[in-house]
This record gives sequence, C-alpha cells and structure tokens, in this order.
Amino acid sequence: MPHPAVPDRARERLQPLLVVGVLAVASIVIAFLGATPARVSATELLGDPRMPGDAAFIASHRGGSATAPENTLPAITAALEGGIGYVEVDVALTADGHAVLMHDAKVDRTTNGTGRLQELTLAQVRTLDAGSWFDPSFAGTTVPTFVEFLDTLAASGGRAIIELKGVWDAAAIDAALADVVARGLEREIAVASFDARTLALWAAETEVVSRLLILKHVPDDVVAAAEQAGVEGVIVKRDEVLERPAIVDELHAAGIRVVVYTLNRDTQWDAVTALGVDGIVTDDPHTLLQWQSSSAGER
Repeated sequence: MPHPAVPDRARERLQPLLVVGVLAVASIVIAFLGATPARVSATELLGDPRMPGDAAFIASHRGGSATAPENTLPAITAALEGGIGYVEVDVALTADGHAVLMHDAKVDRTTNGTGRLQELTLAQVRTLDAGSWFDPSFAGTTVPTFVEFLDTLAASGGRAIIELKGVWDAAAIDAALADVVARGLEREIAVASFDARTLALWAAETEVVSRLLILKHVPDDVVAAAEQAGVEGVIVKRDEVLERPAIVDELHAAGIRVVVYTLNRDTQWDAVTALGVDGIVTDDPHTLLQWQSSSAGER
C-alpha cells in the first residue's frame, strides 16, 4: 500500500535536520582524517631511488656482528655511534610473549643457554650470557629486550630495520607498536618479514610504519608481489638481483625500494652499487662506509 505524501510543513522541518545530520557526519570524517597520520612514503624513510653508481644506504646486520655479539646493545651502539644509517635487528617472542632480540629459534648459538626461545620465559632469557661466545671481553652481555633496543635507538636519533622472527599475532604486534609509538619512532623504523601475513597484521594496525617484504626467491612478477603485500620495499639476496638486474628498475618505477643482503666484500658491494640498489645489509658496516667514501672520491 503506498505511503501518504509527507505534508509540506513536515517536509520543511525535515530538510534542515537532514542537512545538519550530513554536516555532522562530514565533520566527524574530516576530524578523523585530520587526526590520522599520513602513510609514510618509501622516500621518507629509505631515501630517493638510487641511480646506478649511487651509494646505497647501509644497514648494520644484526646490529653489527663484525665488531660485537650480534643483536646486542654493544653491537647496536657501535653502529649508531659510527654513523651507520640503519641498524638491522631480529626480534622474536619469548614463551610469555615478551619481545627480545634474537635471530635463531634456539638460544644455543649466541648464548650460554640451550633450548628454543619460544619455550623460555623472559626471566630465563635475561639470565643468559649473550657475549662470551663472541669474545671474553663481552662476558655478561645480556639479550636485549625490544624496549631496551628502542630506547637506545631513540637516544641516538638513528633508524632501524626490524625483522620479525617467528609467528606474531595481533596482540604481540599491538604491544610492539605501542612501544614504538611511545618513543615517537614510527617514521624511523621499518618492519620486515618473510611472512606476508605478519606484515598484513602490522598494516592493519598502522600505515605509518614502513614495511619490507623479505624474499627467499624473487617471483616472476616481483612488482605485483610487493604491491599485493603493500610494502615500501623488498629485501632480496644479492644473487637474485645479479641474475635479474632489470628488477631494480622495475621496482623503482613502481615506487618500491630494493635492499640486498648480506654483503661483506668490496666486490659484492661494487656489483650491486653499479645496479642502483637502495640499501645494503652487511656485517661490516664501518668498512662498507669507508669503501663508499673512497669510491665516491674516485668518481
């Protein structure tokens, strides 16, 4: 049955209410958009895309494992104080959900302990010696917490690439992100992972922190893979880039940066620099920095 027509007076009263409602919704949307930080760009964190021969940024592998025990504060501090552009660290979760710096699934190689990290509590991990295996002068060095690392990074004014190891759920990512935000480091770090699902969970929480997809093997359409993952850059093996040098230009054309790992010799640095890669991960960042300086003098 058709509805009766709305009386003219009722319609006149209704129209202003509709206008007010629309304006109210628009105001909320504008306020929300204004309060939401803009997504970080690849250029903002990683710089302009390099041209062949340009110096790539340096990322100190596992904090700087050539000069101090990997993923420890002494290694990280040495890199940051030495003027290295970025430190690269590995972060994993303990049995009770605390984030600490550790590369391996087990603690055996880099501490005096044994067992899988995910089966040890933070209290147990903190009792381990993470320095003696490297050199007796580092005896008593502890496994840093993620918070300790962030505090060191914030105090230095440096930047970092943080590889998330193992399985991270939304709660763990929320906690890590809260620690990052509390120190104002959202635009100073990039999170990296082999796992696109982990990066997707991170993206669901923030578009401000950059994300890097680590690839064991470069797919045929690497640009599509990076775009589907919604990342600002990819981290790939040196050999993959040397076999398919065209991917550097392809990724650059899509606004995506290219980082290669882990290169420790001048011949390796020279080969990828000639292709215009954007970043080099190395165990020996200080020597790479010197090599870049001398190479620039020769050009």
